[in-house]
Amino acid sequence: MPYEVTATRRRPKTFDQLAGQEFVVATLKNSLKTGQIAHAYLFSGPRGCGKTSAARILARALRCEKGPAAEPCGVCPQCQEINRGSSMDVIEIDGASNTSVNDVRQIKEEVLFPPSSGPYKVYIIDEVHMLSNSAFNALLKTIEEPPPSIVFIFATTELQKVPATIKSRCQQFNFRLIPIETIKSLLQEVCTEIGISAEDEALFWIAKESTGSARDAYTLFDQVLSFSEGHISFEVIREKLGLVGLDKLNTFAETCTANNLGGVFTLLDEILDAGVAVEQLILDLASYYHSLLLLKAGINRESILGYPPERFSLKVQEKLDAPRLTHAGELLFNLYRDIRYSISPRYEIKTLASKLCWLDRWVSPPDLADALKDAGNLLKGSPSSLAGNTAESNVSLAKEESNPPASGTSGELSFNDLYSQWQAGQRSQTEIPQPESPQTESLKLNPAVQSVLKIFDGTIINDEQR
Repeated sequence: MPYEVTATRRRPKTFDQLAGQEFVVATLKNSLKTGQIAHAYLFSGPRGCGKTSAARILARALRCEKGPAAEPCGVCPQCQEINRGSSMDVIEIDGASNTSVNDVRQIKEEVLFPPSSGPYKVYIIDEVHMLSNSAFNALLKTIEEPPPSIVFIFATTELQKVPATIKSRCQQFNFRLIPIETIKSLLQEVCTEIGISAEDEALFWIAKESTGSARDAYTLFDQVLSFSEGHISFEVIREKLGLVGLDKLNTFAETCTANNLGGVFTLLDEILDAGVAVEQLILDLASYYHSLLLLKAGINRESILGYPPERFSLKVQEKLDAPRLTHAGELLFNLYRDIRYSISPRYEIKTLASKLCWLDRWVSPPDLADALKDAGNLLKGSPSSLAGNTAESNVSLAKEESNPPASGTSGELSFNDLYSQWQAGQRSQTEIPQPESPQTESLKLNPAVQSVLKIFDGTIINDEQR
């Protein structure tokens, strides 16, 4: 018996086998049960989610000898002919190859003839968005008022390219991406069916890489199966396909948070020398930091994170907060966009790794704005939360009337003079208690404020003087 790929062998034959499309299945089955059959359907959605399969199942349901029925029997001559693709009354047309108005004109002539057998003649036009504007215009009147025995089923991956005049004449069904857990269970069924064993992590990786497409998952599964020798393990997949595992990503991120630049460069050389592409490494790192950001937001679903939450490094989670994780993702995505123009991708990824090494010292814009505000309050002599820890230092600032600037001055004070006055506890605008006061201690500036003060030129400009 010739070999048959998994995607073809596992193609759904009934509505119940359509994975992840519960709304579409329920609506079509109810319309068949009640006899409310439309003259045109439009199935849209991403690739590999079951649009063409649903069209063939609907054709069998309409032409089954026991139908129209929500559950075609699959054994009558009509169902068997459709399964083999030999039915004279179910015409599948590739919209990408038959784009001209002449092809549509041929359809208009054929619909005038009744079906050779059964109650319906079904036209399935795949990739209907590839038809030309003239072909769409020629099809309008036919799909609006076709003979009662004609049903059109259109399928497309790019709904926005289908004219609104066509959409308004069809019942539209939007197919969704299939959840990762559903694809994983489908792959597990395949393993049981062919009698092989597989690790959960390996199947989860295949399901995640398929990005919601069952056909992509089956195709990747066949590729992995060809070199797995009866047992699918993630370690073999990582080695053969040049992937970066989560353990390597954890080690990389921990080395970065430890500010170990030499260690990061050594680890990068090991990963790249093992055959991992620079682009793949950037994507894996971006996905890793994104998963850490989701963990910070309280999201713990394995299907969203890509791995169980407990497998992510706690050291990295404790060291980096949400703004820094977001900044890491921005750096990685910008590098991925620019890497195609780089003369040395290896140098670019190492430069990025050096930036990730001081990520914990990066100041986010909100933190910088707060520090600037506090520094401005200090320079203007306004009492505010300038202490490093007000609960510990217990600093109290007493307000008193500010003295007007001396005549002949420009309203500007030397920062060094102000700082000397602050040290001596003799500031003119705000009285700072002396250290020997039993109620208070000396004022300690927040480290962020101290850093911001260094960028000032030592001059205070009153708001009124600006």
